[in-house]
Amino acid sequence: MATAQDVVAGRLRSRGRPAFDTERIVPVLLILPSVVLIALFVYFFIGYTGFVSLTAWRGIIPDYTLVGLQQYQQLAELERFQADIHNTIVFTVLFLAASIVLGFSAALLLDQRLKGAILFQNIFLFPLAISFVVTGTVWRWIWNPTNGLNVLFERAGLGFIKLDWLTSTETALYALVVAAVWQMSGFCMAMFLAGLRSIPEELREAAHVDGASWLQTLRYIILPLLNPILLAAIIILGHISLKIFDLVFVMTFGGPGFATDMPGLHMFIATFRQNLYARGAAIATVLLLMVAVLIVPYLIWTNREERRS
Repeated sequence: MATAQDVVAGRLRSRGRPAFDTERIVPVLLILPSVVLIALFVYFFIGYTGFVSLTAWRGIIPDYTLVGLQQYQQLAELERFQADIHNTIVFTVLFLAASIVLGFSAALLLDQRLKGAILFQNIFLFPLAISFVVTGTVWRWIWNPTNGLNVLFERAGLGFIKLDWLTSTETALYALVVAAVWQMSGFCMAMFLAGLRSIPEELREAAHVDGASWLQTLRYIILPLLNPILLAAIIILGHISLKIFDLVFVMTFGGPGFATDMPGLHMFIATFRQNLYARGAAIATVLLLMVAVLIVPYLIWTNREERRS
């Protein structure tokens, strides 16, 4: 039970405290502008885009007449949007598979610390330093049927390989995949190489002493330890492929036909060329949901792993 002296001492201490605890207020004030800006320019406009997708807005003048899920129903029935989803799935699968396989193979090679590895590493990382716009421009020249790769094939006596790379519905999407892989495989190489260099050498030596071959060491020791990096690479590359826009815009603009059309390009054309703002907002919302399906499970998994550790 508190005595009279304890009560008096407590009151004196409370009187001596400042009205505001600066140690708590100052950090809040420092992050408050960022929180306000993020809330306004990210979450508010996400909500606004979702609201517009439920309206009948056509043309420059806003029309907030609510029509429910009509825009999404029309999108599902639209042949172009169906082609967009198909192209996105094919592009994503090929892009992820090729980038990860090439990046991991290059990382394994560089991890051997061979002569000239630093030069090869810099060459492999160089495309990562440029934008998809530059990459698209360069590869549009390379795939040019009159003065690009076809000329090299013809002069090498391989004229039978000549193809209309960007003007054929059978090859245009794969030409996009090659350009994207050329740029992002270096990113995968850097991630896997960092993971390989972080594996203690003692583990490999112990496996070698126990009689494990190189393939067994790779399968049972190296690959399991690289699973978090592999998952991170899949998330990052998947996010890039789902919202790809600039590469398609520069190289093919979605053609021929809808052979290389993507939801991002469709959203741009519907919103800023056709003034179908509600449809553009619906496509943007679908893109957001697609990215969320990819990223949210990863965030949940990482939070659980952090709590366990």
